[in-house]
Amino acid sequence: MKLATWPILFFLATVPAGWTQTLGNDDITYTVQGATPEREAVLRRQIQVMNPPVLPYKIRFVPHWQYLHAAKTYQLHIPTGMASKMFTHLPSRSIFIDEDLYLGEEWLGHWMAHELGHLATNSAREDDAERVAREYRRRLEKAGR
Repeated sequence: MKLATWPILFFLATVPAGWTQTLGNDDITYTVQGATPEREAVLRRQIQVMNPPVLPYKIRFVPHWQYLHAAKTYQLHIPTGMASKMFTHLPSRSIFIDEDLYLGEEWLGHWMAHELGHLATNSAREDDAERVAREYRRRLEKAGR
């Protein structure tokens, strides 16, 4: 009986994060869950500037405990010496963001470029994602001038 309680608690805790807004443009359709309207607007602007060839289906801002649970559920492997602030689940094209580690717009753009790099290369390898992320970050910097 105790085992069945955890999925129910997880489901109930994710209901607020399930309130989403979807951009209805045909070429940019993805959902952002759990973000404030301001953060969502910043994120959408940044993704538009980066112009990745592959978009996520879902981006979720979640509290730290949900982030840890999702990382464990998806068996996320973090390379030694790295900290995880966001991760991409490639099969579902979902990006999870640890809301408790959010450090502002620049931080969001920097790490989102990396996660979009995973999607663009369809690779879990960090060096593949970083190679693509450098170009995305260059685009963000150029747009910021």
